[in-house]
Amino acid sequence: MLSPFFVSVLLFISILAIIILSSRYKFNTFFVLVLVAMGVGFAAGMDGENVLKALKVGFGGTLEKIGLLIILGATLGVILDKTNATLSLAHFVLAKTGERYAPLAVSIIGFLIGLPIFCDSGFVVLSGLVVSLGLQLPQKRISLIGCLATSLYAVHCLVPPHPGITAAAGVLNVDLGKAMLLGVLVALPAAIVGYLYSLAQPTPEIETPDQNSLPTPTIPTENLPSPLRSFLPIIVPIALISLKSVVLLSPDALPAVLLTMVKFLGEPIPALIVGLLLTLPLFRPLQKEQLNALFDDAISKAGPILIVTAAGGAFGEIIKGLELGKVYGSAIASGGWGLLIPFGLAAIFKTAQGSSTVAVVSTASLIAPLLDSLGFASETGTVLALLATGAGSMVTSHANDSYFWVISRFGNLSVSQTLRLFSPASTLMGLVALSMVYLLKFLLL
Repeated sequence: MLSPFFVSVLLFISILAIIILSSRYKFNTFFVLVLVAMGVGFAAGMDGENVLKALKVGFGGTLEKIGLLIILGATLGVILDKTNATLSLAHFVLAKTGERYAPLAVSIIGFLIGLPIFCDSGFVVLSGLVVSLGLQLPQKRISLIGCLATSLYAVHCLVPPHPGITAAAGVLNVDLGKAMLLGVLVALPAAIVGYLYSLAQPTPEIETPDQNSLPTPTIPTENLPSPLRSFLPIIVPIALISLKSVVLLSPDALPAVLLTMVKFLGEPIPALIVGLLLTLPLFRPLQKEQLNALFDDAISKAGPILIVTAAGGAFGEIIKGLELGKVYGSAIASGGWGLLIPFGLAAIFKTAQGSSTVAVVSTASLIAPLLDSLGFASETGTVLALLATGAGSMVTSHANDSYFWVISRFGNLSVSQTLRLFSPASTLMGLVALSMVYLLKFLLL
């Protein structure tokens, strides 16, 4: 077994290398993860054959666990975007709440639409609506942008099928249905804190936005799909997954045939397929060429995410060979760090290199062998460790995060405005999410 000192130095160098090469020198994250993983393997004394075997197992195993889920989730998000279903929901919620409660409406919209859509895509889709509202309500302009940014961010970091938390769930062998349900519970208070922080922003001064900020886009208000048709593809998959979890509490209550059907449709992949089928009425008329174009768009968006998460899986497989559980097990068990370990590691990764996806996948790879020593080896405990990792991946978004620049450009904010608005909010959200995970630990363990 390797000495704790040597393993600590090796892990420190590998984490530092990933952060510096991907953030400071802007090397492609996929190749950084693969090359650093190989370097760790050789430094740990593994021969070339075992290093290559571990890389292949980790890469392929990650794709097996989350590949279809990410592709289907991306496809659902693209279709809801391109058919203007997201705008239909936005207009519906705003019509019900009115201008007085516009910030609350925007947070609700962001949280709901963020369930199937990546945060950057969701912000781009809804930014025109929020910027237009800001022109009508100039005293609330900054608050409106903050409400949208934080609500989308809360769901993105904590709720599958978003890529980072989904890939980490695969690394930790977490049940995705349970991760989704508990993830929503943890994301909700985080979103509320983001909403309250956004409301507390002072009336914006007239500040010249950056030159790369985008003009307010034209927002369609006619010929939108109905709110019901727009909402069904989002809520039905969540309902199916939730139904499975509830039914499994007392499986004997249902006939065998019905139980089998509920268990199948309650899996995330079939549930998302049902959601995709429910998007078909959004097309008027349904054209094969248009549908294929959207499929191609979704696959092109999912491809880079799949590659990076699979490379993270390869890195994780190499880390397994270090036997961290044996190396650090007794020290961690006696230290009582618990959930602070996954939270802190993810926060370091996120703050230093910017990507929540890389942060949560890399952290999951590091803590997977330590779950028993941390006291979270049970099914529920593993989910809590996963959510603590997701909470850490929120802390802190700043200039090295691509989402930060999406908020700045599409929200027509200067860099200083975005730093004041979103960076502190992301830190507060991560801390509140961690507190919620501790509350769930108290209730469930």
